[in-house]
Formats: sequence, C-alpha cells, structure tokens
Amino acid sequence: MHVVLLRAFLFFAMASAVWALLPLVARQLLEGGPGFYGILLGAVGLGAIGGAIIMPRLRMYLNADGLLLTSALVTSAVMALLSLSPPKWLAVSSLLILGAAWITALTTLNGVAQAILPNWVRGRSLAVYLTVFNGAMAAGSLAWGIIAQGIGVPLALLSGAVGLAAIGCIAHRIKLPKGESDLMPSNHWPEPLTATPVEYDRGPVLIQIEYRVALEDRSAFLKILARLSAERRRDGAYAWGITEDSADPSLMLEWFQVESWAEHLRQHKRVSKSAAEIQEEVLRFHQGEERPVVRHFLTFNHPHEGRT
Repeated sequence: MHVVLLRAFLFFAMASAVWALLPLVARQLLEGGPGFYGILLGAVGLGAIGGAIIMPRLRMYLNADGLLLTSALVTSAVMALLSLSPPKWLAVSSLLILGAAWITALTTLNGVAQAILPNWVRGRSLAVYLTVFNGAMAAGSLAWGIIAQGIGVPLALLSGAVGLAAIGCIAHRIKLPKGESDLMPSNHWPEPLTATPVEYDRGPVLIQIEYRVALEDRSAFLKILARLSAERRRDGAYAWGITEDSADPSLMLEWFQVESWAEHLRQHKRVSKSAAEIQEEVLRFHQGEERPVVRHFLTFNHPHEGRT
C-alpha cells in the first residue's frame, strides 16, 4: 500500500498543475471567456467517459505500471501543448485526450489499492488513499499557483509537464503490487483455550509457538519465518521475535505480542489464505508427530496493586 500511496502522490502532485492553471490558460493563453472554460471542462469529462470505455482493451496490452506511465506521458504532452497557446479547437481536442489519461491513472491506482487490501482493513486504507489523493491535489495546486505567479503561466505549465514526464519514468521503476495474493480469511486457527473467560480489553497478550527444527534446516526455516513475521505484523502484532533454547538448539520459539485479547481474537479472523500457505511452509520444517505447541500469556492483574 505504501507503494501505491507514493505513486499516487507523485502523479497527482505533478498533474495538478493543469487543473490549477486551466482557468488562466483559458483566459490568458487561449483568450476565451467563462463559456470556453466550461467547454474545456466538458471536454475533459467526455474524454474521461471515452477512456473508461476503452480501458478494458488497453488492459489487454498494458499492465498497471504501463497504464500509469502512459497516463503520465500523455498528460505531460497535453500540458506542454497548452503552454504553447494552441488554437482553441486543438486545445479542446487535447483535453479530450487528457480526460482519458486522467481516468486511466485514477482507476488504475484505485483498482490496485483495492486488490491488495483484505476486507477487514479496506475501508480505513482507502480513506488514507483518498486523503493522499486530495492532499496531493491541494498541495500541488497551491505550489503551481505560486510558481506561475513567479515565472508566468506558460513556463509553469511547461515545467509541470517536464516534471511529470521525468517523475513518471523514474517512478515506473517502483513497480505497483500485482494483488495476486488470496486475501480471503482462511479461518484455520483454532480458538484459543482459556481456563476462565477473558475480558476482551485485557492485554497485552503474548503468543508463543514452539518448533522442533533440525539444525541443517535452520537457515531455510528462518528465511520462511521472516515472511511469516510480516504477516503477523500486518494482522495486528506490534512486536515479533524468534529465540532458541540454550539447552536444546533444535527447539525454536516464535513469539509475538498484540495489544489485547480482543485484538488477538480479531487476528484469528484476519489471517488470509495467502498467510496460511506461508504457515504451511513453516510447518514443513517442524519435526515430530504433534503440531507445534501454542501458548497464550495474558498480562497479570494483581488483585491489590492493579495491572502490572
């Protein structure tokens, strides 16, 4: 998700130049009035509709990274053209293309963001994405307005075009996630055993898993376990570690902590099928007929001194 947010911020911050300066382009460079400005915006809207229609065909030839790069180059070309004070008919035609490129970038980033998010965090993450999008547009518009006041509208627009093309090519090396992981809940964790009912807000909770691993398999085991640690943190753990028994090096202890008992119960519902596959890879290194021993440790509440 961090990659998506970075790519979105870079694109929209640079591309916001055309939206911030379009009223001045219509009045100063193209010598039009309010009606002509409305025509320009209408052309962007029609172009966006056309872009949405041809999007499925474009996806047959370009992946998400290719679509975003193409959108950046097309948008920068239109910005450069507008900076040259083209004839009105050419400006309207170019904004049709701009609308198609804009909707392509917008839907591509939206689609990638939704594809990589599990259901339990999708709403919050999309709210962050929209905040980045609107923040980039607001900050970019303010910056390009200040730049245009200093160097003039044509040069500011041309600078935005060059900057968008350059950043688009550089950011293309930071590949967008493909969203191929199965993020549906696996529901394969058994319910934790408790001697008595546990208050949901009690915590932190320490979870320990004991593995028996042959010494010659340790390197491969730790490599896969590192991937599992990322899944633990994504699902709610704020600390994670792996230790060994000083008296028996084949006994490895994985541990992680969550804020409360309720949060750990949520982890049971959050573990995806993709994470379950990683856990199965880890279990292949475990020796013995029994599965790894799992223990849950709760924060001790002293009856007289309170929580410690």
